[in-house]
Amino acid sequence: MVVRRYELSDGEWEGLSGLLPPVVNGGRPRMDDRRVLNGIAWKIRSGAPWRDVPERYGPWRSVYARFRRWALDGTFQRVLAGLQARADARGDVDWLVSIDSTITRAHQHAAGAKGGGAIRANRFTPSDDPEVD
Repeated sequence: MVVRRYELSDGEWEGLSGLLPPVVNGGRPRMDDRRVLNGIAWKIRSGAPWRDVPERYGPWRSVYARFRRWALDGTFQRVLAGLQARADARGDVDWLVSIDSTITRAHQHAAGAKGGGAIRANRFTPSDDPEVD
């Protein structure tokens, strides 16, 4: 099989085995999952509109419908969790994350500078109150 740009390799496809929803018998036959995933990957990676998905991946409406259905029913989250669990079991994932203040920046307006000049000018102290004598 020729692997084109943006398509899943044989190794990547084998890594997804068992993580995708099963094919349900009955009704119209479902388009091949690998073909559809390659179409979804092509669309996401290229940034092109859905209507520009090449015909080799099937009708763009079918590719979009599968993408939307899997996004809404949590299939992509389950696939990601499964791939992360497999990689973690092999020791391929380092879960250590570190953030320090040298890379975290606050916007200049979040620095606590004085503001609201018109409001400050209208403030008065208790000694300015005409009721106090």
